[in-house]
Amino acid sequence: MEEQALKKKKHVSKVKVRKRTRSVAFSLTAIFAILIIRLSYIVMVDGKDYSARAEEQWTSEVKIDAKRGEVLDRNGNELAVSANVYRVDFDLNSIRNYLKRPAKSIQNKELSHMKSVGIPIPTEGSGLTNDDIAPVIAKVLNMDVSEIKADLEKKLPSGADAFSVTVARKIEKDIADKVKELNINGIIVSQDTKRYYPNNNFLSHVLGTTDPDGKGLSGVELQYNSYLSGIPGMKVAELDKNNEDLPYTVSQYTQPVNGKDVTLTIDENIQNIVENIAQKAYKDDKAKEVSILVMNPKTGEVLGMVNKPDFDPNNPYDGASKFDGADLNDKIQKMWRNRLVSDTFEPGSIFKVITTISGLENNVANKDTQFVDNGSISVGGIVVKDAERENKLQNLLQIIQNSSNVCFVKLGQMIGKDKLYESINKFGFGKVSGIDLPGEASGIVKPIDKVSEADLATISFGQTNTVNSVQYMAAFNAIANGGTLIQPHVMKEITHNDENNVKIVDETFKPTTATVASAEKTAELRSYLEGVVTGGTATGTFIDGYHIGGKTGTAEKVVGGKYGEGKYISSFVGMAPANDPKVTVMITVDEPSNGEYYASQVAVPYAKLLFTGIFDYLNSASSNEKIVKDIIIPEVRNMKVSDAEKVLKDKGLDCNIDGSEETIVSMKPYPGSSVKEGSKITLYTSGDATYNNNVVMPNVRGYSKEDATTLLKNLGITATFEGNGVVSVQNISEGEVIPKGTTAELILSSYYED
Repeated sequence: MEEQALKKKKHVSKVKVRKRTRSVAFSLTAIFAILIIRLSYIVMVDGKDYSARAEEQWTSEVKIDAKRGEVLDRNGNELAVSANVYRVDFDLNSIRNYLKRPAKSIQNKELSHMKSVGIPIPTEGSGLTNDDIAPVIAKVLNMDVSEIKADLEKKLPSGADAFSVTVARKIEKDIADKVKELNINGIIVSQDTKRYYPNNNFLSHVLGTTDPDGKGLSGVELQYNSYLSGIPGMKVAELDKNNEDLPYTVSQYTQPVNGKDVTLTIDENIQNIVENIAQKAYKDDKAKEVSILVMNPKTGEVLGMVNKPDFDPNNPYDGASKFDGADLNDKIQKMWRNRLVSDTFEPGSIFKVITTISGLENNVANKDTQFVDNGSISVGGIVVKDAERENKLQNLLQIIQNSSNVCFVKLGQMIGKDKLYESINKFGFGKVSGIDLPGEASGIVKPIDKVSEADLATISFGQTNTVNSVQYMAAFNAIANGGTLIQPHVMKEITHNDENNVKIVDETFKPTTATVASAEKTAELRSYLEGVVTGGTATGTFIDGYHIGGKTGTAEKVVGGKYGEGKYISSFVGMAPANDPKVTVMITVDEPSNGEYYASQVAVPYAKLLFTGIFDYLNSASSNEKIVKDIIIPEVRNMKVSDAEKVLKDKGLDCNIDGSEETIVSMKPYPGSSVKEGSKITLYTSGDATYNNNVVMPNVRGYSKEDATTLLKNLGITATFEGNGVVSVQNISEGEVIPKGTTAELILSSYYED
């Protein structure tokens, strides 16, 4: 029995052991399973986080900024550059090691230097603390001690000690040298860049500005930020458990790639002209705003662009309080706003250019079409009047010269809204022009299905629909260049210099183009626009010897959804030379308040100054583009050779002498002929002088009574005048050969208020 009981007891013990073993095994299996699941979770879910924390602990990373590219004008003149300044960074690991050193480990020469710059000498057996060096560094950098101490004690997001921190940016060389002089191991002084605009306010709305880190905020700086910024470099070092660089490892160093240079289409000389004229108009006319745009109609390039008032991109927040806005940020944005691109307005009479080309292209009007102007017209429940007086029967040239609203209502009716809207859409209205500047507004074109009879009337002379200035100029350029709508742009090319300092062109601007009108019809319209300058609302723009075409516009300004009383935008658009334009201009004076507001009184005088400045520059030695002046050949027959040569030279003409006598008896071409400046006139000193009595009738349209009298008298032509103002009609055609003593009948006209 006892033996049986013993066996049973042993059996029970074995069972218990097996159960315990299985239980322990199960528990261990479960624990291992949980660990495996947890490890899998960590690797799969939290792996990136733990990897990042680990990387924070065993690497030290310092970012190296790239130098921002330059912005240049078309001739290579600097408009925005990155000046050479400096930055200060703390390599905190090195600084911590620097502070740990006891005095006995520091050489006497260094101890003496530390004392001279104000760094305390560490005591035996212990080093320095952040409190010891923070005041010294702060004093040199002109910063608060608390700021420096915070940087020295900076932590990583994980809570561990940081390895590096940027302390100061864009400091000048003298301060950088003082920081270097401290000779604190771990304080890194390196080159930095500061955006600098050498001409201050010059071209500010085009260039824009950057934030403190050099990122573009507006203008070209924003539009081409990705090109200008470059690619930052990086230095990454591996650290041991004591946060010291590992021996026998090579730090990763990525060289920064400097930003590319952006060359603009802007001509600094033309920009100087528009800046000065815009400022004069802004001041003299006490205007709210003035804007001027100059373009090359054959390429879509912007040569000059200015808005007044403006701002200094070197101090881009100064002056914002003078602008309208709900708060400071709104005022800043208003100050930075390029109004030629971002603001829209009803164009007024300058839109008659588009209505005219629509009439010509749709063959509903030509030079012989007659319009009856009774001074007013009732249409769709509204009454449209002309600004000054009725002009009775007028042809197409005359309704443009006189800017007759009544006649343009009739032209719009002849075209019809479907055809007029086809032209409006073709010429790019109601959509952005695509200029490479931020914030372009598309303007508003009323949907065609909602255009009433009254709307068609007002649209025809420039009300109801709205445009932005660049958009309008793109359409106007198509008239100037023979019918091609070209995308306007300010970027000419993007470049960089290779390792051998050779300029490499990375990209050039390729504008989109579309044919929107015929060469024949646009040429006809340009001749009418020249008539506006020689005998219409823009006679104040006339410059002897140059063929200028243009159109004035005085638009009532919409304020709060309705026309503001006494608030106008006075505009002028022009091109030269009218037969083959090389330059187009637009001037807008917003809310002139000096007593006058018609464009013929406000914008036109500045247009003459603008064209004069442009002609003088383009015809100078520094320009590759010439607009050659037309010269009317003076009478030099019966003069001595030397006197005749002087008279011609004073007029800008050269001559060939045929014969050996002393007196000029004949010449070719005849006096009164129009030739280009620099042309050679053949002077004869012998031979048949039968034709001494013949002269050519010059074109004197646009001349004042006094100037016409002087010119014609020199040629031996008698003049009679009717009316007041400038010559608008002459009874003898230009170029007709007539005998001396002929009487020319000239009609004078005053400019019309438009």
